[in-house]
Amino acid sequence: MKQVLEFEKPVIELREKIAELKTFTEDSDIDLTDEITTLEKRLEKLENDIYGNLKPWDRVQIARHSERPTTMEYIERLFTDFMEFHGDRRFGDDEAIIAGIAKYKGSPVTVIGHQRGKNTKENIRRNFGSPHPEGYRKALRHMKQAEKFQRPVICFIDTKGAYPGKAAEERGQSEAIARNLMEMAGLKVPIICIVIGEGGSGGALALGVGDKIHMLENSTYSVISPEGAAALLWKDSTQAQRAAETMKITSYELKDLKIIDEIIPEVRGGAHRDIETQAAAIDKVLNDSIKELVPLEFEKLLEARWEKYKRIGDYSELEPE
Repeated sequence: MKQVLEFEKPVIELREKIAELKTFTEDSDIDLTDEITTLEKRLEKLENDIYGNLKPWDRVQIARHSERPTTMEYIERLFTDFMEFHGDRRFGDDEAIIAGIAKYKGSPVTVIGHQRGKNTKENIRRNFGSPHPEGYRKALRHMKQAEKFQRPVICFIDTKGAYPGKAAEERGQSEAIARNLMEMAGLKVPIICIVIGEGGSGGALALGVGDKIHMLENSTYSVISPEGAAALLWKDSTQAQRAAETMKITSYELKDLKIIDEIIPEVRGGAHRDIETQAAAIDKVLNDSIKELVPLEFEKLLEARWEKYKRIGDYSELEPE
């Protein structure tokens, strides 16, 4: 059964009504073409009204949609000859992060991304896209390999956050994330990061220090989930919707804050409605970023990366008394 979001119910009900009338027309001698045309015009207006005025909590729900395309689904459509590698050479393999090498328009690249499942069994295997330390160490191993062989790094971000369990802490979760931040800041090859779903906390940021950071229109990117923020601010996680309205976690708000570089438009209703069209939209932005970054010498690349992060945020200086 397909997941239907609460704010989409009027659209779904009208679509079902139109489909019902079309079936009735085909199976009987009664012509309902005029009624169907009227309803289709009403549907178009309704979709424009709903999807054109999404609230932050609506976008959170779309970002979490169970059918939303995953990293692997985009890899299959954007790259050729993808070869996945496993393990961090220290503990084991974390399937919440996939990493490997591929070709993008004929040129070698390194591709890394969070990977969640599309059903319960796969989600358990992938730990619901929440990596352990070995996942981040696997990612870093491939980043350093990319640096050695001068391959651009492309990161797909889609996680609620790093796994917060006891085992992850025992194996050095915070150190693994911190090391990724440090190493990515100085990596001597282009890094392009694309938020394709939820970008949650340090678990997302560990793959998010890049020369270009792009977001799908209905993705989110934040230091904490709305539920977590609500629990901290009001001691009530059910206030998540209220928190989402104030946290500035949507692509449009983050673009205004200069945290991300470009918003990638989504298919109306969300990327899960047409993955081929969505992949094509990502391809355009990715291609433009590759063309801009690859010709740069690494000194200029690092300088531009440093300047990019210095520009984030607003501050003022007080005059001495």
